[in-house]
This record gives sequence, structure tokens and C-alpha cells, in this order.
Amino acid sequence: MTALTDALADPRSSVRLQAVMAAGTTPDAADLAVLVEQCAVEPDFFVRDMLTWALTRHPSTDVVARVVRELERPEPQARSQALHTLSKVGDPSAWPSVRPLLADHDDEVLRAAWRTAVALVPDDERGALARTLAVQLGVGPRERRLSLSRALVGLGEETVAPVLAAAADRGSDAVRDHVADTERLLHDPDAASALALERARREVALGRTRSAKG
Repeated sequence: MTALTDALADPRSSVRLQAVMAAGTTPDAADLAVLVEQCAVEPDFFVRDMLTWALTRHPSTDVVARVVRELERPEPQARSQALHTLSKVGDPSAWPSVRPLLADHDDEVLRAAWRTAVALVPDDERGALARTLAVQLGVGPRERRLSLSRALVGLGEETVAPVLAAAADRGSDAVRDHVADTERLLHDPDAASALALERARREVALGRTRSAKG
């Protein structure tokens, strides 16, 4: 047991946060395994974010070699946090390991995979990634849709515009609505908050309509 291991077992999130901050301030290769393992079980968002920061303080090759193994773990948090860390490390060598998670069954992991894929995808695969992401248009609640829109926007208008147009031509009303929201975000990056609010109002109104009919 190391001092870091002991601190990360403390029930107080403030103690864990301070320990991780110290580990990142003075990186030690001996801490890598402990930091990566904690990512899978850490309950506090701020500590998890600090864990990612601490990992980015180590050489990217060492971090990627350890973190990509987490992508195969059964625990969703292990996979989603590993994806988040890989997106911050920004090493394109992780792309082949990230790509399979674009079909993950867990929503949080899937959303993390979208963000990470956009950060790491090679230039010659950006169009293919846009088409893969477009399959998810119109699916799920507003948070999921907004995450997908942001990922698509991150690929750039030149890549995404024709994919969105094709999806609108062939898609359902839900797909066309989602395409419209994404195009709005593409031309106005500050529209995300307004889109989220509008979507929430639509869902509330829809819920009232259903209740009235019931």
C-alpha cells in the first residue's frame, strides 16, 4: 500500500482530490496504475476530472498503453473515464481502440466515445466518422442529442454538411428536427443552451398533451 493508495481509499472526496492533485503536480511512474484504477471506481466528478489531469502529466505513450486496456472493462465508468482521458491526452495512436466503442450499449460511454472519436480521428476517416455518427440522429433524450450535435459540429462544416443533408432527406421527422438543431449549432456555437431549453420545453409540452389525451 502506498500513500496515494491510502488517500484514495479515504471516504472524504476532499482528501482524494488533494492526493490526486499532488500526484499530478509531481508525476511518478509508480502512481500510474493506481491513478488509472481509481478512474473506474471514483464516485466524485471533480476527483475524476483531476485524475484525468494527473494522468496527462505523464508521457502520453505510457498513459495510452495503460488506459486503452480500460476500454475493454465491463464497468461503464471505466470505459467512459478512459475515453475522457484519451481525449485529453490527444494521442492519435489510440484511435483504433476507440472506434469500437462507437457502438457501445451504454449511453454515457457512447457520448464519451463520440467526443473522443472527434478528437482523435485521422483526417482521411472524418467523413466515415460523420456518417457513423449520423446514424444516431433523432435517437434518445435531449442531452444525448445535444452531445451528438456537438460531436458532429466538431468535425467541421465541410465534412458534416453533406452528411446532414443526406440524413434529412432520408430520415424521419425526429431525424430532420435533430438535423435542424445540429445545423443551427454548426452556424452558431452559442446556440447550445437555447437548443437545450427549446428541447426541454417541447418535451414538457408533449408530456402535457399525452396526459390530456390519457
